[in-house]
Amino acid sequence: MTAGTVIWIIAGFLFFCIFVLPGIFTVKQQEAAIIERFGKFNAVRIAGLHFKIPIVDRVVKRLSLRIRQLDVIIETKTLDNVFLKMKVSVQYCVIKEKVADAFYRLESPNGQITSYVFDVVRAEVPKTKLDDVFVRKDDIAIAVKQELQESMQSYGYDIVKALVTDIDPDEQVKHAMNRINAAEREKKAAEYESEAQRIRIVAVAKAEAESKKLQGQGIADQRREIAKGLQESVEILNGVNINPQEASALLVVTQHYDTLQSIGSNDRSNLVLLPNTPTAASNMISDLVVAMTAANQIDRTGK
Repeated sequence: MTAGTVIWIIAGFLFFCIFVLPGIFTVKQQEAAIIERFGKFNAVRIAGLHFKIPIVDRVVKRLSLRIRQLDVIIETKTLDNVFLKMKVSVQYCVIKEKVADAFYRLESPNGQITSYVFDVVRAEVPKTKLDDVFVRKDDIAIAVKQELQESMQSYGYDIVKALVTDIDPDEQVKHAMNRINAAEREKKAAEYESEAQRIRIVAVAKAEAESKKLQGQGIADQRREIAKGLQESVEILNGVNINPQEASALLVVTQHYDTLQSIGSNDRSNLVLLPNTPTAASNMISDLVVAMTAANQIDRTGK
């Protein structure tokens, strides 16, 4: 190999290292590179192997096309004058076809998004009471997304999703809400207990009424059988030539002494039978005979 050949090889190598190699560059997946030529925007390169003119062209910025999330914490008040802190999470990404707009038109996308979120939340939440804020949080998130979508697309950003991830009222307000909830549950528990007590009372009353009814039927049946027994006893006594007055007197005396015997056999009885004298039985017989004689006389005379 001659000296001239060696010089040409070295010169070619230097040319490659100085002018060709710096012009070769790669762009990662989900990334976009912005190329400027003499300070002026020239092109956008996406993932892959690319070539630029050394010294003339340069990569000024590499923008990620991935979805990013920005958490914004806003302090605001509700319609019923309750202050709270709300956390809104905004998911956004650079639009692939508008990479240049995203780089050149907007210096701070996070600051821009934060401003819009503050504006929307402080316009929506003061229209709603505290209890309704928890229910309408999805509506607030939709309002934030719509407002951001309209404004940020012109800057090359797409709003993927807006979420209200946290609602944090003041500690005293939370304690008050817990007390209200506890009181409401205690009220319902008391109502249920009262209803259960009423059902028990009604059930007891119905059972007692049924018991009284059955007791009355039993007493009526008992008296009916007693009357039948007395009638049969009188008829038997009449069959042995004892007149009705004497038969009735005999039955009364017998029942009187049976009653005394029943009372005496129970040492815990507190029943007092009046009158209770040795002549009580004869007096009862006399009164019964007089009453029956007067009744027979009335039946015969009709007076």
